[in-house]
This record gives sequence, C-alpha cells and structure tokens, in this order.
Amino acid sequence: MLSVLRNRTYLHLFAAQIVALLGTGLATVALGLLAYDLAGVNAGSVLGTALAIKMLAYVGIAPVVSALAHRIPRRRLMAASDLTRAAVALTLPFVTEVWQVYVLIFVLQSASAAFTPAFQSVIPEVLPEERAYTRALSLSRLAYDTESLVSPVLAAALLALISYNWLFWGTAGGFLASAVLVVSAALPKPVRSESVGPEPVRPGSARREPGRAGGPGGGVLARSVRGTRLFLAVPRLRAMLALDLAAAAASAMVIVNTVVYVRGPLGRPATDVPIALGAYGAGSMVVALLLPRVLDRVPDRTVMLPAAFGIVGLFGLLAALTAAGPGAWRWPVLLAVWAAFGAVGSLILTPTGRVLRDSAAAEDLPAVFAAQFSLSHGCWLLTYPLAGWLGATLGLTAASVALGAVSLASGVLATRAWHAVPSAVAPAPAAAPASGKRGAAVPG
Repeated sequence: MLSVLRNRTYLHLFAAQIVALLGTGLATVALGLLAYDLAGVNAGSVLGTALAIKMLAYVGIAPVVSALAHRIPRRRLMAASDLTRAAVALTLPFVTEVWQVYVLIFVLQSASAAFTPAFQSVIPEVLPEERAYTRALSLSRLAYDTESLVSPVLAAALLALISYNWLFWGTAGGFLASAVLVVSAALPKPVRSESVGPEPVRPGSARREPGRAGGPGGGVLARSVRGTRLFLAVPRLRAMLALDLAAAAASAMVIVNTVVYVRGPLGRPATDVPIALGAYGAGSMVVALLLPRVLDRVPDRTVMLPAAFGIVGLFGLLAALTAAGPGAWRWPVLLAVWAAFGAVGSLILTPTGRVLRDSAAAEDLPAVFAAQFSLSHGCWLLTYPLAGWLGATLGLTAASVALGAVSLASGVLATRAWHAVPSAVAPAPAAAPASGKRGAAVPG
C-alpha cells in the first residue's frame, strides 16, 4: 500500500492531508472546551448547532465553489482554503460570544468545502493507474480513522501542559503546513472539456453534453448543479448516494449515541466512551488495510452492496442489545458491534473514489466529487438529528430500528439502481479524441 508514496506529488498531497486532519482533530477538542466556557451546561446545544452549520456549509458551498473553480488553479484554490482555515483557527481563541463561534465555524467549514472536493478530484489524475489509485483511497480512509484515534490522545497530552486555547494554534499550524505542502506539489493540468461532439455512452456512465452544464458554455448556476445532475442521471451514482445514506445512518448512531448508551444503560465510566469510539475506528482501519487486495479481484459493487445490508443486520443486533436486560456481556458485545459498524462503513466509503472516477468524464470529475461531498454530508445532516432525537425521545431501541429501516431502504434502492445499467452502447464519433481519455466510465 505504501508504494504509492513513491510518487512525489502524491506524497506531498497525502502529507498535507495528514497535517490538516491532525489540526482539525485538535480544533474539535478545543472547540468543545470553548463551547463549555461560553455556554456552560448548554455547551451540547452549541456544539450541535455548530455541527449543523458545518453540514449546511458542506451541502451548500461545495457545488458553488466547484462551479467557480475552473477560473482558479487548483493548487491556488487549495492553498487559499488552507490559509482561510488557519486564519479562522487563530481567531477562535479570542471570541467572547456564541454567535461569533457560529460565524467562524461557517467560514472555516466553507473553506473545507472548497478544499476537500478539489483535493479528491486531483488524486485520480496524479495516480491514474488502477492499483495505485485504489491504494491511495485506502490510505486516505486510514488517515481519517487514525486521526480519530490519535487527535484526542495528542490533545489530552497537550492539555496537561497548556491551556486549550493553544490547541487552536496547533490547528492553524496544521493548515499552514498543509498549504506549504500543496504549493510544493506539481499538480497535473486539469482536463478541459472541448466541444468535439458527444463522448460514447458506456454502461452506467453519463453522456457529456458539450456547451451545457460543466462545459465552457455553462454559467455558474449550470456548473454548480452539474455534479448533482450527473448523480441523478447515472445509475451507479444514484446507488452511491443511497449507500452514503446507509453509511451515514451507521456513523450517526455511533457518534451521537455512544456516550448516551455507555454512560446510561451500561453505567460505564467516562473513560470507556473513547474506547467504544476507538472500536469503531479500529474496525474501519482493518478494512481499509485489507480492502485494496480484495478490490484487485472483485468489482466495487460486489463489496459495497452487501455492506449496506450488513449495516441493517447490525442495527437489528443493536436493537436487541439495547432492549436486553442488565448483564456484563453487553459491553463486549457493544464493542464488537461498533467495530463491525466501522468495518462495513469502510467497505462502502473506501471504494467511493473509484466509483466516481469511473462514472464521469475526466473534465467532470471536480463537479462529481463536489456533488458527492455535498450530497453525502446532506445524508449526515439527516441522520445526525434522527439518531439524536429518536434516541432521546423514544429510546435507543427505537432509534436502532428506525435507522435500520433507513439502511434497508437505502440498500434496496442501491441494488435496484446499480443493476439498472443501460444495455445499449452509443457508437463513438471518430472526431472525439476525448472518448479514450482516463476518466471515461467502464461497465459497473
């Protein structure tokens, strides 16, 4: 897996991702402590609102930035996003009102909504070979999981020596280092669409429309909805959106209700909360390490669709667990269920980049990645409050059943959509040189 790091450009980009993730992790811890200082016992509502603002920024900003991104070199766009995030992090220690937190979080997450899709769309161009790109996706998944485990530990160690305000300085340092690494990377020139006639329509792919959304003749509004239109037009991208919803249901249950179940019905100490969250991250990491070899031999669909139904089964097991009476056995079972949630979630999320890359023409990749970023966070915007409200009002068993039903519906929709592959293949015009370029779709 580490062989892809021999590519100097990818090495710089991956290092940028790592330091930015560590900075984000430190900010997460510091933001919770800042919210408690500002709001006391109402800190939970402050963080909940900040999380909602984060998701709204992701959903609304990413497509718009993607529509404007063709006017800005991608390296400059990513570096500017990092510098913006660093500036916000340096400002957070000086806020005195809750509303100021909300404004700054919106700015910070808007910059993240600009950075992440641009970063994701560059990687398949830097690593065009299938094996290398698959391993890069697994490394990226591994980086996210490692950050979720390392950042809290690092923050705890630093807090023993310094106040939490200094963590924001560490966050700013991470974003500044990311900007330097991005600027130092020699990025390939982006593929531009040309009005040379339609590309061949391959099974499961989208027909490119020259001069319309995503092409040179499209306006900002047309470009901003280009990726979403592709998601609605391409069967396996519709399936991808349904799978994102299933994965979001699983992660929402873990993130929102771990502390509720561990501290409440199980009566475990606060120190067991990170252990449970660590089990979720560990399950995801194991799959991220093993999946590249699997994807060398089997199609993405064979891995991803069963994972959605695996989530359904795990919600059924969780419903039984939360309805069961007292017993010491519930703690190890919860750890196993959380690890399994992480594993099946990784089975869906890790191959996502491959599916997106193989479902759109090369010049549409930025729009498709931005749309996936926005739409997937829309799924979390739905499942986070669903997990929280149902768990608080009807109980964890009811929440498990409801989210399991969401996952089941998502799995069924994904299966039907991904198998809805057109049987006809349009002939490729002789004058269309772009049709053989990297980024054209392959059968799903």
